[in-house]
Amino acid sequence: RATSPENDDPEHASRPFDKRRAGFVLGEGCAVMVLEELESARARGAHIYAELRGFAGRANATHMTGLRPDGTEMAEAIRVAMDQARLDPADIDYINAHGSGTKQNDVHETNAFKRALGARAYDVPVSSIKSMIGHSLGAIGSLELVACALAIEHNVVPLTANLHVPDPELDHDYVPLTARDHRVDGVLCVG
Repeated sequence: RATSPENDDPEHASRPFDKRRAGFVLGEGCAVMVLEELESARARGAHIYAELRGFAGRANATHMTGLRPDGTEMAEAIRVAMDQARLDPADIDYINAHGSGTKQNDVHETNAFKRALGARAYDVPVSSIKSMIGHSLGAIGSLELVACALAIEHNVVPLTANLHVPDPELDHDYVPLTARDHRVDGVLCVG
């Protein structure tokens, strides 16, 4: 089962990284962004929220939703995106996690961060906006990119809502319950 059965308490049903998580909560919404060449935006005096410097995607060809716990596929995508962006692990100030609230995904991405960032993964705050807005499936990427751009704009790391009982298997700083003022220049978005 992928979706949370917590229908009687929808505001608290999405609990990424919490020991009591029970699956994702379906959300609604999308976002629209204007992407243009940096020099073009500068020339017209546009307000630039962020620069998209690298991108990669990976999939598991053997199972539609099955993820290996070791995080291999996601770690490979992270490394490719960081190489395109010419970023090192030390350049990452915030990780916007997929954070769907399923045990399988939470373990997969926690291990992917360790594989891709090494020891730096333990120093970088990680959070999930899905804890607040749910998972809008195909549209979630646009919402997460906007959240990352705003994190950079305002130097704030969004909170992970409903994270009251951290899962001891997951050993990163998941920014429970309260947003954090924090210099944010480099963001890894795996949403």
